[in-house]
Amino acid sequence: QVQLVESGGGLVQPGESLRLSCAASGSIFNVYTMGWYRQAPGKQRELVAIISSGGSINSADSVKGRFTISRDNAKKTVNLQMNSLKPEDTAVYYCYFRLVGGHPYWGQGTQVTVSS
Repeated sequence: QVQLVESGGGLVQPGESLRLSCAASGSIFNVYTMGWYRQAPGKQRELVAIISSGGSINSADSVKGRFTISRDNAKKTVNLQMNSLKPEDTAVYYCYFRLVGGHPYWGQGTQVTVSS
């Protein structure tokens, strides 16, 4: 089992920044992918950005150039630095964790609201 604890959501104005963090604990081996998905009201959950153990990143076109994902393998954490936030970034953001060949784990979700 893997447990994920998220932090860092909140309410900001357009153009401001937020930083999300997620810490993983439990039965974790070295090779795994971590990252973030989000779900806005009435929409399907979508990829924001994920990063593999080797540092390969897959991110949505809508966040490229604004969001930066990073991970600390020693601490088993993943961070998402979100800059130049837009109202359309408003969503519940979920931490994602997946061991190679395993099923995904999800955090409880953290609300990000971008509004003036």
